[in-house]
Amino acid sequence: MALSRVRAQRLGTYLSGCAVFAAGATLFIHSSYGVDPLDTLALGMLEHLPITIGIAQASVAVVCIAIWSVWNRRRPVVSPFVTFFLCGSLIDLMRLADTSVIPAPAQLALGVVLCAYGSALIIMSGTGIRAMDLIVLTMTGRWRWPFWVAKASVEAVLLVLGYLLGGPVGVGTLCFLVFVDGLIQPFMILNQRLLGMENRGLTVAASFPTPAPAPQRS
Repeated sequence: MALSRVRAQRLGTYLSGCAVFAAGATLFIHSSYGVDPLDTLALGMLEHLPITIGIAQASVAVVCIAIWSVWNRRRPVVSPFVTFFLCGSLIDLMRLADTSVIPAPAQLALGVVLCAYGSALIIMSGTGIRAMDLIVLTMTGRWRWPFWVAKASVEAVLLVLGYLLGGPVGVGTLCFLVFVDGLIQPFMILNQRLLGMENRGLTVAASFPTPAPAPQRS
């Protein structure tokens, strides 16, 4: 009974996180101030390849999962694709809503908060963690980097690659990189301290063994 309750709580946290993140991403889109670093890369790829945004993002996810799998010597996981599909579907539905009554700057600001908090919930659930965040958690666990430093580093790589490929970069893109990535960890801490939530994502990251140094040859 207790195990079922824990699983239900994890699922509820995960689904809530997907819904909150999708709402934030929708406001980002409606604000017209720019896209997140992943979309910058995806749109940059479209400048050179005859693919769709969905295929571009899925390709990035495949690369991230492959890196995570090799790095941690684990089987590739498919749950990030469930999150990818679920959040994408929710965004498609939410985009039908008329948000024109909200000023664009307010949409951007609210989008930042919702994307950060939704990301925090997904990670804390330990379920369906996004492909990029799997690498971030590995960096956090192995290198003992603060989460926000690892997160911003990965997103910055995507942003630079996307920009070099011709992807769009706007005020919203920079806000995502600085504020969304910077707020995820504080939100996780607040959830732990105020709501007593367990951070299963960072718990998993802490269990990643640090590779032993190569033996010295005499």
